[in-house]
Amino acid sequence: MGFILYLIVGGLIGWIAGMILGKDIPGGIIGNIIAGIIGAWIGDMILGDLGPEIADIAIIPALLGAIILILIVSFILKSMRKNK
Repeated sequence: MGFILYLIVGGLIGWIAGMILGKDIPGGIIGNIIAGIIGAWIGDMILGDLGPEIADIAIIPALLGAIILILIVSFILKSMRKNK
C-alpha cells in the first residue's frame, strides 16, 4: 500500500506543479507521477526534508523540485520545436 500512496502523492505533486506554472506535463498522468517523484528527489537534494511529509515525500521540497523539473523540460521541448 505504501508504494501506491507514493505514486499517488507523486502524481498530485506533479499535477500541482503543472497547475502553478500553467504548463501541461507531457505524458498525462504518468508524466505527473514522474515529475512528482523526480521533483521529490531534486527537492530533497536541494532542501532536504523540509516541511510536512506524506508517504516519505517532503511536500515543499518535492513541489519546488517538480517546478524546477517542469521548467527545464519545457525549455528543452520549446528549443527542440524551434530547431525543426
